Amino acid sequence: MRQSARLDVRVLVVTALTLPVLGLAACGDDPFETQWATDIDTVTLFSLQRPEIGLPSAFDFPGRLPVVIENANAAGTWDVAVSDNGTTVSLLPSTALGVDSRVGIAAVPGIPFQDVTSAPADTAVYVSDAAVPMEIGTTYAIRSREVSGFFGQRCVYYSKMQPISIDLTEGTLEFFFEASPACNDRNLVPTESN
Repeated sequence: MRQSARLDVRVLVVTALTLPVLGLAACGDDPFETQWATDIDTVTLFSLQRPEIGLPSAFDFPGRLPVVIENANAAGTWDVAVSDNGTTVSLLPSTALGVDSRVGIAAVPGIPFQDVTSAPADTAVYVSDAAVPMEIGTTYAIRSREVSGFFGQRCVYYSKMQPISIDLTEGTLEFFFEASPACNDRNLVPTESN
């Protein structure tokens, strides 16, 4: 009698956990697909060479946040930083500044921002050890550092960005970007557009 009751409880638990997933699958939805909508945002960063302290000079693409990297706690919480050499404003992957990371920047010239639908698959096109000069109108794909995903797996996230204002005198870079929240997925087209 007791064994039968335990079996009934197990069947009920398995059924309760399985039916919602099967119901979603039956509707054609993937319950594990990351749903996201277009959310293009604009940010201004300041060059590392500016003398002021406390200005955001780096960016965290998965978190969609500007970062002040003079703070010791900022190590490993950002992907790219702005730098200038007096004639050019560039983005530096965190790896170029000695951070152990998978960050990479790939230029995607000649393709409008809205037409860049996925980040490049060829890992050789991503610059991870040097400054990448920024050009107005050029779109860049960004591969983020590794972070923990929703289910605890290690993820890189892909984004695209395009400079809209470069001011050498002020040492600033303004750009707009779109960041995918999908773990290890190079697709840069929001779910709502598919």
